[in-house]
Amino acid sequence: MKQTHSNKFHYIDKKYKVENKKLIGDALITNLKGIAIGVLTADCVPILIYDKDKNIISAIHAGWRGAFKGILNNVVEFLVKKGSNTKNLIAVIGPCISINDYEIQKDFQDKFIKKNNKNKVFFKKIKNKTYFSLNKYIYSELRKLGVRKIEIVKKNTFEQKYNFFSARRSIARKEVDYGRNISIIMIN
Repeated sequence: MKQTHSNKFHYIDKKYKVENKKLIGDALITNLKGIAIGVLTADCVPILIYDKDKNIISAIHAGWRGAFKGILNNVVEFLVKKGSNTKNLIAVIGPCISINDYEIQKDFQDKFIKKNNKNKVFFKKIKNKTYFSLNKYIYSELRKLGVRKIEIVKKNTFEQKYNFFSARRSIARKEVDYGRNISIIMIN
């Protein structure tokens, strides 16, 4: 899937027609057994969701733009439309950049606070620099949507250079490119 920091997802079921063109969006959902779905990240947040009662899964790519635009809301609403109860959803928020390394500009913070004044809690200021907690923002959004079983993998992609790829770390080092981390989920 070509990920575009959007709020778009694709549902792959037995009626889905596989074409040679690449899907564009930031989440995949399926109820098919034996089909692995996944997302690529390099500081953004991978979110994997499973509903064992309805046997449906989702893999979501959420950078700040996609999270802000409502990718989580769109996926969870679709799962509910398919019969899921949010209390039965199990979500895992995967490795991503931590608040200590996610420096942002004032207009970024203003955008989030304008959307909801309570978003102030996801920012911290250190020595005249402002930082954002993307994984805690996503955790909060999932909770607002009614998801109660949520695990956060506390691994910082920026800091752990031998374990994870990081776009911001590569840019800071003036490297030509950075790799991608993959997060995959499948129903057996």
